[in-house]
Amino acid sequence: MLGQFVQALPGMLAPALLAMTMSVLLTVGEGKDKPASRNWRLWGLLLGLLAAVVFAALRMLVIVDRRSGVNLPVLIGCVVCDVLMVPIACKASNLTANWHERPVRLHVANAIAALGIALTTFFALQDVIMQLTSFVEVGKSTFTSDMLLRALGWVLGILLAVACAAILRTMRTTAYHRSFLTACVLMLILLFVRHASQLLSLLMSMMLVVLHGTAFRALIIVSNNDLILVIAQVCVFVIPAVAAIVAGFREDFEGPNPAVRREHRAFRRRAFASGAWSLVVVIGIGVALTLGVSQVNKVPTLSPPEPYSLKAGVARIPFPEVDDGHLHRFAYTAKDGTKMRFIIIKKNGGAYGVGLDACETCGDAGYYERDGKIICKRCDVEMNVATIGFKGGCNPIPFDYTTGHGYITIHTSVLDALSSHFKD
Repeated sequence: MLGQFVQALPGMLAPALLAMTMSVLLTVGEGKDKPASRNWRLWGLLLGLLAAVVFAALRMLVIVDRRSGVNLPVLIGCVVCDVLMVPIACKASNLTANWHERPVRLHVANAIAALGIALTTFFALQDVIMQLTSFVEVGKSTFTSDMLLRALGWVLGILLAVACAAILRTMRTTAYHRSFLTACVLMLILLFVRHASQLLSLLMSMMLVVLHGTAFRALIIVSNNDLILVIAQVCVFVIPAVAAIVAGFREDFEGPNPAVRREHRAFRRRAFASGAWSLVVVIGIGVALTLGVSQVNKVPTLSPPEPYSLKAGVARIPFPEVDDGHLHRFAYTAKDGTKMRFIIIKKNGGAYGVGLDACETCGDAGYYERDGKIICKRCDVEMNVATIGFKGGCNPIPFDYTTGHGYITIHTSVLDALSSHFKD
């Protein structure tokens, strides 16, 4: 669940914040007197979403197996639109004021914004939609509690991104215009930096561009800190949030009549509410992404080896020590000096799953227990406990052993012959 959440949230944030920003800056007043281009941004968002769904479906069906040919022109378009949207944002007030006199300028601004929203949505949501393929594990039933939890995390990530944009949008009438504009421009600059780094990384992977020295190191730093840039895109809205709260404090209750005074009180309440909720959502997203990604990327540690009897080339483990149904790990030093590990777990029906703490696919990464499940440390695949002790897949490499007289008995010569699985 957490893994789907921390992937869906940052993926959805960019299009949500961009659509909100350009909507606030380029919306013209109230009433029916609107420019013909007023809905272009919405159509851009919907078109980008539809294109992302279609492209993700083609990838799932392996009709498209290389996405670089599509993403290259998309990223080029994103970078160009990002560059153009910065001056559009700065001049938004001039574009929307008395737009009847020069409607073409507003139409062009809306067209660029719509194209930027469409391309950003298409590029950002591909991987978000592709997460649908990870909801159901291979060989397992479609509707399981794990599947529902993954789907819930995915939905929550998307909804939180949309809610974030909606809450930040409330500051358009309470924060000082210059503070909100500053946050919007900073968000667009950060989006440009992300798109530019992704474009350069793609060009390098396609061997179309080669960077050296400072330029290469700078690209690596930006690419490795993409999550920080995502969080920063939200954090810049602390500026108008604080400005909205300050505006609320500065609002007085004086006025020529009760109606005006009530209006001032209402503005103060709106300013406090929009500023406070915006701070909550900014802090919440920052904490959620930081802690969530840290937890998802946390490298599990293997439990320490347990003691056992080893005499005359025979290892003996008493049944009671491994009868609790949990994973038990043991260490052994082979004749050639190789440090080895093997595991034992009691399966349903009274049988024992015995094998090396290594597999043919992932090497000697080992296994660990999480929520009663046995997980491969390297590929994070959940083991079917019933198959531990049999060859195949990511199962622990089995070896010969005997049971009887209250013990699991392993001849060390069997382990010595398998020491190569623990050599680098």
